[in-house]
Amino acid sequence: MKTLKYITYISIGALLMTSASCTKDFERINTPPTSVTEVDPALLMARVLRDGTFQESGELPNTKFGSWIQHWAGGPVVPVSRYFEGPENLIWSQHYQLFRNIAQIREELKGLENDPAGRSKLAIAEIYEVFLFQRLTDLFGDIPFSEITKSSTEINRTPKFDKQEDIYPALIQKLNAALGKLTTGDASYGTSDFFYAGNIDKWKKFGNSLKLRLGMRIRYANASLAQQTVTEAIGSSYGLLSSNADNAAVATFNNAQAENQNPILRQLTTGSADLRYLANTLVDKLKEYNDPRLPLLAEPVTINGNTTYQGIGVALTDNQLSQLIRANYSTPNRATYFSQSFTPIPVYALTYSDVCFYKAEAAILGWGLSAGDVESNFLNGVKAAAALPPYNLSTLPATYEQNVLALTGLSNDQKMEKIATQKWIHLFGRNMEAFSEWRRTGYPRLTAGPNPGSTNGQIPRRAIYSSDESELNKANYDEAVGRMSNGDSFLSKVWWDKR
Repeated sequence: MKTLKYITYISIGALLMTSASCTKDFERINTPPTSVTEVDPALLMARVLRDGTFQESGELPNTKFGSWIQHWAGGPVVPVSRYFEGPENLIWSQHYQLFRNIAQIREELKGLENDPAGRSKLAIAEIYEVFLFQRLTDLFGDIPFSEITKSSTEINRTPKFDKQEDIYPALIQKLNAALGKLTTGDASYGTSDFFYAGNIDKWKKFGNSLKLRLGMRIRYANASLAQQTVTEAIGSSYGLLSSNADNAAVATFNNAQAENQNPILRQLTTGSADLRYLANTLVDKLKEYNDPRLPLLAEPVTINGNTTYQGIGVALTDNQLSQLIRANYSTPNRATYFSQSFTPIPVYALTYSDVCFYKAEAAILGWGLSAGDVESNFLNGVKAAAALPPYNLSTLPATYEQNVLALTGLSNDQKMEKIATQKWIHLFGRNMEAFSEWRRTGYPRLTAGPNPGSTNGQIPRRAIYSSDESELNKANYDEAVGRMSNGDSFLSKVWWDKR
């Protein structure tokens, strides 16, 4: 594959310097005193965490996923929410670049796998690699996994596409092994660890919470493995994210960035104006709930002298788009998400709210928790989500809990719909994860927009492979595409997508 064909300059240099020499002091004589012959794993990990987390949100192509689940809607010029096919070359290449960086971390720490100086550092890198592989396979389905390049000396240009049903058990196994290596007191990445500043105990919680997510994602595809994985995570001594202080997040300024560059803000400062509008589905749901987060999320508009909040419909036709008056539609709030002076909003990878919603779902199923645990975990998840910036709500109105969040008398399916809908609200700005959770649960119930696009008016179910694969890894690409019900299109479903 193209993204794996190239060896980094650092790796090339390392290969050259270890080649056969022509003179006794060849390496010393021919190595400039300022050249880089090795890379600090902490610097690599910092870049991986920042780039990997920021890729979750932001401008095209990522906003497209947020529009498919009707958080965002394009305006008259750039109708991003319409269902037109196009390969996700950038997302594909970005992820495999991150995998190469993690492979370089392994090379730098080679020989320290069982040493306190490298053991936990390697485990942390492997845990985050599982996080990235899950996101990539969730977007595309079958992907190169087992045969991708592992080091600069073993380049594989044509790896096979592993089946997603094989990738998930392998990821769970890989995560279990990495968790077993994490050892409190080992050397860590320190301040280069943008999630936890080198706190290994918090990485145990993160890894185990990721295990919970892996298990729940395959609930409808492999119920036995899902139940086993979820139950193990809930009962594990590693613990789970237990408050917002445990959230895995990257700050958008200071040590991670020189200025506030939350990907949502970047849509205002550098992106097309048409990527700024909120979808009517999100705005209308928050209005229906009288949700206290609405005025902190959305910019109000004035129509005929009345102040209100109004989103744009998704996947509109050309004629409908031509009728829009931009001033009548809400963007994210200019005092919060679109503010360059407001306290910057971190970009989240995994949160305590995520864990609470999964635990509420597990309680419905009786997987490691009982039916009596559903409501408490659900409420904790919503409250934790509302407490995050830019909302910063320490409490929710009593009427909101009574009228919107009450679960008394509901069937399990109705409870699940409430849980998944609140999670959908919480995942605003985390476009890829929101797209995965909507496909997994089927909630909220979304109606496709009127423009048929290339899907005959159906909401897409996956991303399309990078065109590099069809050109440079054609045999393996064709084999993977041949396994899909609708080929390499938006309408083929990934293995776990059964709803």
